[in-house]
Amino acid sequence: MSVSKGRQSPPPEQLWKSWDRKARKQGCHATIYSSDGSQYKGDWQNDKRHGKGVYLWKSTGDFYEGDFANGTRTGFGTLTVKSSDGKLQRQYAGGWKNDKKHGYGNLFFSDNEHYEGEFYADKRNGWGRMFYADGSTYEGQWLDDKRHGTGMLRLANDNRYEGEWHADKKHGQGKFYYVTRGQLMEGLWVDDICKAGEMKDFGRDQAIIPTPYPIPDLSLANPDQVLTDAKTTFTDTDG
Repeated sequence: MSVSKGRQSPPPEQLWKSWDRKARKQGCHATIYSSDGSQYKGDWQNDKRHGKGVYLWKSTGDFYEGDFANGTRTGFGTLTVKSSDGKLQRQYAGGWKNDKKHGYGNLFFSDNEHYEGEFYADKRNGWGRMFYADGSTYEGQWLDDKRHGTGMLRLANDNRYEGEWHADKKHGQGKFYYVTRGQLMEGLWVDDICKAGEMKDFGRDQAIIPTPYPIPDLSLANPDQVLTDAKTTFTDTDG
């Protein structure tokens, strides 16, 4: 006589596996606290912050709101910091990658000084525009948080420099327009100083404070060659 056996139930889950499964964070959670008192509220995936969320640092009172990926600030987000007087102020809004500013964003230094443009690895890199507290603006290329490459600096009085930059200084070929007095200096710049160039009138009739007399024409036989030789000299000196 055959004896039929019923379907056997699976063995019970080991207790440590059950605890681990229940402790693993997945999906949207209420506020989760870290050991240092910091807190996060938002989406999780595979026990990591992933998706939309808000992270608050207890030690500083600063908080980040935006995208997360694999436990890091990655995507678009806003960082708000607490000032010395206890007020909250937005410091940065833009792209992030692996907890660093990356891509296009806006960085606020104060109420009247900020940068908008490209970032790479937490620094201003690429194209960007900087608005300074003194009313001047810079628009152009950046490298490692410094003006570097080609750009234009416009002062509060509308005088401006257009040309090359190196390590935050005017360096290379450039033009400085003295709009207030109607003159233009064009030449070679080294460490913020024009070492060799030509000064000439430019819009003198429309200048606010024009020079008393126009600049006479130069009588050099070959002024372009003079500038070329000067450029070679200073370039060799710079090494």
